[in-house]
Amino acid sequence: MFGIEKIDLTFSINPFLLVLFFLIAAGFTFFIYRYTVPVIDLSRKIFLILIRFTALLLMLFIVFEPMLTLAKKIVIEPVNLVFIDNSRSIKIDDGTKREETVRDFIDDIENNFEENGLQMNLFGNDVSQPDPEQLENINFSEGGTNFSNIFSFIDKQNKNISSVTIISDGVITDGSNPLYTAEKLNIPVFTIGVGDSSKRKDIEIRNVLFNEYIYAETPTTILTTINNTGFGGEGISVTLYGQNILVEQKNITLSQEGIQNIEFEYKPSSSGEKKLTLEASSLDGEFTTANNKKVFYVNVLDNKINILLLAGSPSSDISFIKNSLQTDDNFKVNSLTQISADKFLEKENPDRLLDSADILFLIGFPSKETSNNFLNKVQDKIFNGSIPFFLTLSSGIDFEKLNRLQRELPVNLSQKSSFYSEVQPNIIGNQSRNPLLQNKMQNPIAAWENLPPVFQPDIKITLKPESELIARSKIKNVPSDNPLIVSRKLGNKKSIALLAKEIWKWKLQTTMKDFDLFDRFIVSSVKWLNTTEDQKQVKISTSKKIYSLGEQVEFAAQVYDETFNPVSDSEVKVNITGNKQTSEIILSSVGNGLYEGVFETNKGGDYSFSGEAKLENVSLGKDDGSFNMGEVDIEMINPRMNYEFLSSLADRTGGEYFDQNNYSDLFPLLKRINENASKEKIETSEISLWSSEWLMAVIILLLGLEWFLRKRAGML
Repeated sequence: MFGIEKIDLTFSINPFLLVLFFLIAAGFTFFIYRYTVPVIDLSRKIFLILIRFTALLLMLFIVFEPMLTLAKKIVIEPVNLVFIDNSRSIKIDDGTKREETVRDFIDDIENNFEENGLQMNLFGNDVSQPDPEQLENINFSEGGTNFSNIFSFIDKQNKNISSVTIISDGVITDGSNPLYTAEKLNIPVFTIGVGDSSKRKDIEIRNVLFNEYIYAETPTTILTTINNTGFGGEGISVTLYGQNILVEQKNITLSQEGIQNIEFEYKPSSSGEKKLTLEASSLDGEFTTANNKKVFYVNVLDNKINILLLAGSPSSDISFIKNSLQTDDNFKVNSLTQISADKFLEKENPDRLLDSADILFLIGFPSKETSNNFLNKVQDKIFNGSIPFFLTLSSGIDFEKLNRLQRELPVNLSQKSSFYSEVQPNIIGNQSRNPLLQNKMQNPIAAWENLPPVFQPDIKITLKPESELIARSKIKNVPSDNPLIVSRKLGNKKSIALLAKEIWKWKLQTTMKDFDLFDRFIVSSVKWLNTTEDQKQVKISTSKKIYSLGEQVEFAAQVYDETFNPVSDSEVKVNITGNKQTSEIILSSVGNGLYEGVFETNKGGDYSFSGEAKLENVSLGKDDGSFNMGEVDIEMINPRMNYEFLSSLADRTGGEYFDQNNYSDLFPLLKRINENASKEKIETSEISLWSSEWLMAVIILLLGLEWFLRKRAGML
């Protein structure tokens, strides 16, 4: 009836219990209406029993979560999907006439199949359905071969697919190996291999291994694997380039076994993204030299954190803080201690130290001796350079000059008098997991609250909204409202304030063995300040770092406002520079703060890009990066047809592999599969009866109707 083949009703709980509760509900309803006050006529009694019983039954349905499954039979004609490799590797001249074979196959399969039983597709980086003219003028221009996209495409098809046919050289240059995915589809895959599967004389840079994290000015090992076929005993040179500059060259004798590893030492001089290239020299008789070169990118991190201590005057605080910082080998610590106007205790160039600093410690800084010129430089470093800093109110600080930095301080400060109070930390709330407060003590928080008193000036302190209060002051064990330790994180800006002086006393807590609270606090503060925020207001990136010549470079961007809400109506421009040319593209919004665009060029080389997002002509942020175009053509790296993959793909899916010179038996096989394929498809749909709002509405209506009729009859 209505094409429904099967109707099935299932429950989440044992249906026998439903029968039991059904009987209980029926007995309960009959029992309460057996005698009524006042007595009502039989017909009204039966009607009320039916209403109550139906409502209870529907409630039971909700509890037992019934699921109605309907199976419907529909007729769909079977179709064979054909996928033709449109990548540049089909143009490789290995004597097998790859292009001619593919064009002949297109003609043959079109002549042997009716149009309604065949769907032709091209694949490379993506899958596309060509019109007849595109198919006739197939140009083999795709810069990658992605087999996994084929089976993603098949999985989305709402068709009765009887078989899949793929003609290709089987060399995967993009995406993952699709064997497992193809097997799960339960559709036979027939493959036709084009190209020569025999091994030719060749040298190949097969693989490159390197550490995930590479540090500036620190040597690291780059390990590469060299494969050779037919050149054992021959000598070649292998060269490592960094940013196209020679790093190291090694002369090697190729292994008779055909594989060997070679190590290079790379010591980057600066941080940032670096392009590295490995290149093996060629020999006479090589089938191809396209695989003699490997380009890759590494991210180089700063090897040390440059910390600059700025002290308004000599004090024990700066000495103790400096000693604590010097316990960590990853920190490079410098200091500038003011002794008079424009004069520092250290014989260093103040401007150079300030420019190279990653983190500032302001220890009683600025003081009355601090010149306006130097204070302006520090202010610019904090305001415009967004450098994180640690502030203590050590001896000699000038609060009037400190107000110049008020905008970036975690608190608002105003001095009330010149008096100081002895205070101890009073940790606020549950700070047991706060990384700044950790130490070796069994109870780290209790250790903080038992520290010796330090001196806090008589100042009015107001916490800024984005700041986090870590500890207040307590005077003689009586808590006060004054903040003592505060941290602030706003966008990419970070700061910590310890609002007291003579904090060196915390280092001299000798009552406990291995007391490391002071050192841990100072070192942890640096690490917290140095962590960069992953989230930027504007992020612009390419889909990958290395592209084949002619391949589209896909750009993606994310744009947020200052509160990191997505912005979908900004203008995102990307400037691309490389190969003596500059181009500009505008990315299109796809909603929710996401943007995309493509860049195309037929010129190879290194490219850099910088992009900016603007809203109503106001900049929201910038980002930049780099990529390489066509220096290594990944489609030409492996000229050998991958017989093993194509054969395995066919075998594991129940299909068959055919040679490019003998695929005539494929056509009658595909026709037979189409003829025997079921033209009927069962579509099932599941309906959750218990979750329908109409069901709840009916229950309420029935109970309301029962109540109304009982009231009309004057029943209790």
